Amino acid sequence: MMQAFPHPAVNASPALPRGLPLESLAGLYVAPLGSLSSSSAAAALAAGQGWSLAGSPLAFSLCALLWREGGAVWEAVAPFAELLDWSEAEGEAVARHVGGLLQRLGAPRPAFAGLAMDRPHIMGIVNVTPDSFSDGGRYAETGQAVAHGLALLEAGATLLDVGGESTRPGSAEVAPDEEIRRVVPVIRALAEQGAVVSVDTRHAEVMTAAVAAGAAIINDIAGLEGPGALAAAAQSGAAVILMHMRGDPRHMQQDPRYGCAPLDVYDYLAGRVAACRAAGIADQRLAVDPGIGFGKTDAHNMAILARLALYHGLGVPLLLGVSRKSFIGRLSRGEPPLQRLAGSLAVAQAGWEAGVQMTRVHDVAETAQALAVWRALRGF
Repeated sequence: MMQAFPHPAVNASPALPRGLPLESLAGLYVAPLGSLSSSSAAAALAAGQGWSLAGSPLAFSLCALLWREGGAVWEAVAPFAELLDWSEAEGEAVARHVGGLLQRLGAPRPAFAGLAMDRPHIMGIVNVTPDSFSDGGRYAETGQAVAHGLALLEAGATLLDVGGESTRPGSAEVAPDEEIRRVVPVIRALAEQGAVVSVDTRHAEVMTAAVAAGAAIINDIAGLEGPGALAAAAQSGAAVILMHMRGDPRHMQQDPRYGCAPLDVYDYLAGRVAACRAAGIADQRLAVDPGIGFGKTDAHNMAILARLALYHGLGVPLLLGVSRKSFIGRLSRGEPPLQRLAGSLAVAQAGWEAGVQMTRVHDVAETAQALAVWRALRGF
């Protein structure tokens, strides 16, 4: 039987709040709802009834306003124009705060690692590991991994994510020297073929070695919180993807708890973006990933996925990684990883509707086909 996942800790409000205290503004968020495209988007924008979604061909005309009050989270849904009128009526401080959120939600994103962010990209997964949850061992040898990466590019990937450490729930940490041995030859070979390569690592030494070998992106599940990681990333000049994870892979699924998962993840990522700026990493080098499945229950995952567009408020590109993850099987009939393609595509499409710029997947050809059809239906 299908499970229902209400948004935990979120209370529905029949109307936008009145007289919010100024100290509450830090806990005020705007999440775009739905999306328009083609002539519908153009008409809404021209009439002042909608707003662009991260500079993409999509626009939104409905918003959820979320706010923290007295230890609780409240949500009210309103048309975009009504939200604007409300913010102005609430005074200069509220209007400035909401205006800043909307500016970040709508602004075009600069190129990320040389890739234009005005359309979705497919990130192909290259696991150079013996123990990844889905394809562990299939591409553990350098030649196999390089051939697989080139095949993913041919199938439609525009960037490749090379990882040498499995971070599935319960996995043990890999020594940086071993991780470097696994990934550097693969990264070098793919970069020499012109691929845009990301290194999937949480270790500073691996980041430095991978960028020296040609990686253009550092994709860190630990949000650059590991020893030396922030400094290594800043000095590398590479683009960075900051992911949210509660705990570490060994223990992250042991009873993870949140006050409100979508907002708690947002606040964490906002803090990491700020830390990167302070370290000299400019916004155009940053992207974020809410970390589906990393220290989160199925209910947490569903709540975050339902509010994906919220994260555009951070002002940087958004990556979504859900390919073959275990929650897909739990929502369905318990299918093993290789039988979760349909569910992976369903969540990927939900991500595109929310304006996600990068989708990290195992099944590149199938995802590229789904993306092509979705874009045609959307008229761009």
